[in-house]
Amino acid sequence: MAAFKTVLQVLFLLDALALIGLVLLQMSEHASMGGAFGSGMASTVFGRDVTKDPKKLATGVLGGAFLVLGLLLAVL
Repeated sequence: MAAFKTVLQVLFLLDALALIGLVLLQMSEHASMGGAFGSGMASTVFGRDVTKDPKKLATGVLGGAFLVLGLLLAVL
């Protein structure tokens, strides 16, 4: 049982680091100077397009795995 918990902790750490890296890689459309004045707002009214930004899907998967692994580690 201790080996299983250690494996879960390693997976949790790797998932957390991947999630941090992925979130930091995502660029905001409002990062430029034009974003401060409302430029580019029309493209974000309905959210990002997953086909143009697959990092959103990967962030959701890694976030879900993070929550599940955290719950499993709390229960054990």
